[in-house]
Amino acid sequence: MEMVWKWGSVIGTSMLELWAAIPLGFALQLPAVVTGILSAIGAMASAGIVIFLGGSLRNWLVKRMEKKGKKRGRMVHIWEKYGVIGLGLASPLLTGAPLGAAIGISLGAPTGKLMWWMSVGIVIWSVILTTAVSLGLLQFLN
Repeated sequence: MEMVWKWGSVIGTSMLELWAAIPLGFALQLPAVVTGILSAIGAMASAGIVIFLGGSLRNWLVKRMEKKGKKRGRMVHIWEKYGVIGLGLASPLLTGAPLGAAIGISLGAPTGKLMWWMSVGIVIWSVILTTAVSLGLLQFLN
């Protein structure tokens, strides 16, 4: 039962922020591979929820962005320069999966393509961050 709580904690945390879930997995003494996989699963789940259930969210975000006028964020610049691929690869690291998905939806990204590239970005960043934390811990323990 303890393992279920550990797994659930990592998945739940990664649904909010991938950066926080990986160190949590190590703090809970989960293996690196399990931590990376659970973190990716949680982040993909939150991105999927936002992407596929985000119709009303999209309308709210579009109205909010219109009110801001000229003030634009980093993700809008990434969107304009690299499109859905750049947004999907960068947002898991820069804004987190749920917010990145919401931004993509608000900018009119096709849902299937956005989910694919968000998933690719999540897997890439999960591997990179898990490896970095793992190597950092190995250096610390030696």
